[in-house]
Amino acid sequence: MNDADVSKQIQQMVRFIRQEAEEKANEISVSAEEEFNIEKLQLVEAEKKKIKQEYERKEKQVQIRRKIEYSMQLNASRLKVLQAQDDLVNAMKEDASKQLLKVSHDHHHYKHLLKDLIVQGLLRLKEPSVLLRCRREDTHLVESVLDSAKHEYAQKEKVHEPEIIIDHVHLPPAPSHHNEHGPSCSGGVVLASRDGKIVFENTLDARLDVVFRKKLPEIRRSLFGQVAV
Repeated sequence: MNDADVSKQIQQMVRFIRQEAEEKANEISVSAEEEFNIEKLQLVEAEKKKIKQEYERKEKQVQIRRKIEYSMQLNASRLKVLQAQDDLVNAMKEDASKQLLKVSHDHHHYKHLLKDLIVQGLLRLKEPSVLLRCRREDTHLVESVLDSAKHEYAQKEKVHEPEIIIDHVHLPPAPSHHNEHGPSCSGGVVLASRDGKIVFENTLDARLDVVFRKKLPEIRRSLFGQVAV
C-alpha cells in the first residue's frame, strides 16, 4: 500500500470518527436539552405548586379573619340588643318601683296590707317572739294591726299569740328627690327571730324583687318573644 492509499484510508477514518463524534455530540446535546426541559418543567411546576399553596394559605387567613370579624360584629350586635332589652326590663322595674310608692298613700288599704305582711312573716319564722322593723312613718299603722296579726297567726298555727317587739331602729324612708342615691324603702316590714339568726324581709321592694325574678322569663317572652338574637 503506497502513501496515497494510506493517506486516503486515514482521511476516511478521520471522517468516520468525526461523523461519529458529531452524532454523539448531537445526541448528548439533544439529551441535555431534554433533561433541561424536564428539569425546567419540574421547577416551574414546583414553583406553581408553591405559589398555589401560598395563595391557599393566604386565602384561608383571609377567610379566618372574615369569620373572626363577622363573629365579633355579630357578638357586638347581640350585646347591643341584649343591653337594649336589659335597659327596657330595668326601666319597667324602675317604673314598678315608682308605683309602689303609691301603695302607702292609701292608708286604709296599706294598713290591711301591713297586717297581711306581718302574718306572712310570722308564718315563715314560726317563732314565739320576734323583732319587727318598719319605717318610722309606718310605726303607728303597724302598732294598730299588731293584735289582729298576732291573733290571725295564732289561729292559723293553733299556737299562743307570739310576742312582737317593734325595733327602735327603723327601715329607710321612702325614696325622694332629696335622697335619690341613699337607702330607701317603699313600705312593708322586716321580721327576725330574737337572736337575729333568722330574718324575713317582707318589704314591698323585696317582694317586687322576688316577683320580678320569678316573672322575668315570662316578661322577656312577652316583650321579645322566642326569637334568638
